[in-house]
Amino acid sequence: MNIASIKTSYFEPWLQFSHPMVRQLAFTIASPNLLSQLPCRLTIRHNFQLHTDQNWEQHFQNYLPRLKQLDAAPEPLLQFMSRLKSTRLGLRFENLLWFWLQEDQYHPYQLLGHSIQKIDGAKTLGELDFLVLNQNTQEIEHWEVALKYYLGEGQLNLEQWIGLNRQDTLSKKLYHFTDKQFQFSEALGFKVQQRFAVLKGQLYLPLNLPQEQPIPEWVNLKRRLGTWGTEIPKSDFYRLERHEWLCPHQKASSNTAYWWTDGLYCQNINETRFYMFRHPALLSLKPSLIKNNGVLQETTSL
Repeated sequence: MNIASIKTSYFEPWLQFSHPMVRQLAFTIASPNLLSQLPCRLTIRHNFQLHTDQNWEQHFQNYLPRLKQLDAAPEPLLQFMSRLKSTRLGLRFENLLWFWLQEDQYHPYQLLGHSIQKIDGAKTLGELDFLVLNQNTQEIEHWEVALKYYLGEGQLNLEQWIGLNRQDTLSKKLYHFTDKQFQFSEALGFKVQQRFAVLKGQLYLPLNLPQEQPIPEWVNLKRRLGTWGTEIPKSDFYRLERHEWLCPHQKASSNTAYWWTDGLYCQNINETRFYMFRHPALLSLKPSLIKNNGVLQETTSL
C-alpha cells in the first residue's frame, strides 16, 4: 500500500450540517479511528481494541435525526458545552462524546461513569474516561478517548509519527494506552470486560512523499489524510481556527493565507485538502526570509 492507492472519496457526513458545534459533534461520532488495526510492533500489556469503521457509521446513522434537530436548535448542545472552560481540543472532543453517550435512546450504551479516578490511599493511580454498559452484549466496557494530530516522518515507522509537541508521539500514546490507561480490571464496583480506545483526529504525510513509499498497513485510509511541510504551497489555502481542526466551518473562516504561521490550513477548490505548516529551523531558512513574531516575511536586499 502506497500513496497512489489512497482513496479520494470518504464518509464525511459531518459536512452536511450548518452549525459549527453540530458539525464537530457529528465528526466526533462519525469519524473513523486513525488506525484500522493495532500495529504488529506494539507490545501489548493490557489488551484493548478499536471500534470498526462500520460501528461509527452505524452510530452516526442512528443519531442522524437528533443531529438534524440540533442543527436547527443547538441550544441543548451549546448549554452542555458551555460548562467546558478549557480551550484544549482533546477536552472538547471528550465532552462532545460525553454529550452523545448521555443521549442513550440513540445507541446501545448505558453510561455508568465519566472521569473515574482510581485512588490507592493518598496516591492517584489513574483515571478512566468512560465506563459503559453495552446493552447489546451485556458487557462492561472501559473507553479511553484521544484526539490526536501526528506528522509522519522518515519511513513512516510507528515511532516516526510525531505530535505538534514533539514529546508526543503515536508510539508513546499507544503504549500509554496499553501500559497505564487500560490497567484497571474494575471500576465503580463493575468488572471491566472490554477495553476500547477511541483515537481520532488526523494523520499527515510528508509533502513530496515518494509515490512508491509504503504506508503502514495500520493507517486507516478511510480517514482523510493530510500533508505537512515547511514549504509555503503555491495554491490557495486558508488558515483554520484551532477548534476547526475537528471540522472546518461551512464557510471559510479566514481569507486566503498570505502570512503563514504554524497551524492547519484548508483548501476547498476541487477537493478538500489539509496542510499542516510547520516553520523550518532558522538555519534552514532562505537568506531572504526572516522570522518576525512567528511570521515568515520576505525581505529585500538593501
